[in-house]
Amino acid sequence: MEKSPGGSCCSRSDFDPSVPFLVTSQEGSAILRGMEMEPEHSEMPEEEWLVIPLERVDPDGSVPLSQRRARLWALVLEARYIENRVERGENGWQLRVPAARMDDACKELRLYVEENRNWPPFLPAVRPMIENTLPTLSILILLATFHNLTGLDLTILGHPVDWIEIGNAHGSAILNGQWWRLVTALTLHANWLHLFSNLVIGGVFIVYLCRDLGSGLAWTLLLASGVCGNLANAYMQLPSHRSVGSSTAVFAAVGILGAISMVRYRHHLRRRWPVPIAAALALLALLGTEGERTDLGAHLFGFFFGCAFGFLSECLVGYFGRPGRLVNALLALTSASVLVAAWWFALGHPA
Repeated sequence: MEKSPGGSCCSRSDFDPSVPFLVTSQEGSAILRGMEMEPEHSEMPEEEWLVIPLERVDPDGSVPLSQRRARLWALVLEARYIENRVERGENGWQLRVPAARMDDACKELRLYVEENRNWPPFLPAVRPMIENTLPTLSILILLATFHNLTGLDLTILGHPVDWIEIGNAHGSAILNGQWWRLVTALTLHANWLHLFSNLVIGGVFIVYLCRDLGSGLAWTLLLASGVCGNLANAYMQLPSHRSVGSSTAVFAAVGILGAISMVRYRHHLRRRWPVPIAAALALLALLGTEGERTDLGAHLFGFFFGCAFGFLSECLVGYFGRPGRLVNALLALTSASVLVAAWWFALGHPA
């Protein structure tokens, strides 16, 4: 029960909704004052976004921010869950972030810039190729000419010469002290097809190697790798094993070029530094394993020693520089002298 303004009692059922609800002026003023004092919750204050100052991110950089770099920085911030906006400003592109995240954004971008400074690294200066293609081709033609001589019935000092017999890489003879066979076997070939395949395939690599390092150093590395490859093959094969051919030196050239590329471009390759050697191994597998009479051991050891000598030579060339004309001439003369001496001993010790 409720009391009416007059003091009489009335029930809720006596309330007539058609009668207007009357509010006194004092009650209305109190209601208005309460509404004015109540805070507005429907409208949120707009968050302030600030432009990231470039000097806080990269103090050394004075170039305006490009669109590509701005988008790259935006990706860095998004990876760290920092909201950002890429906008075009008066002096290039700019990046905006909420004021509350300004310090975090500058820190993340500064770390990114420091970690990626000077990356990717610059490629080493390209060395001018030496123009010695004609002398290199002349030596290859001389090798083909020598093959013709081995097919003739020649008599030296009153004795017929069997070039294959006295010059092949006979495992037992090599281990018994006939060192010259390690050299002479590199100049012999079983037939024209054998010679042609070595000249065509090997000629490409040898010509490039001579132009890159110089004729003297290139031929010295090829001879040393071929000799070491034949020696290792003699130790690993049966004593009766015999082989001829310059393919040991050919695959040594492949290994040398692979090792040179690995050392020369190591900073650019980083974790991919084995790629040049892997490519050289692929060439070895593609070109050096086919054929019934293929001497896989000679190819493999030639490649292995080519990689070793190529690695050593590129380290020395990188430190001391490429050999000059005089050093190259001396190296070429030394290699030719070793070859002549090997055949001199071979002719003086007939089988």
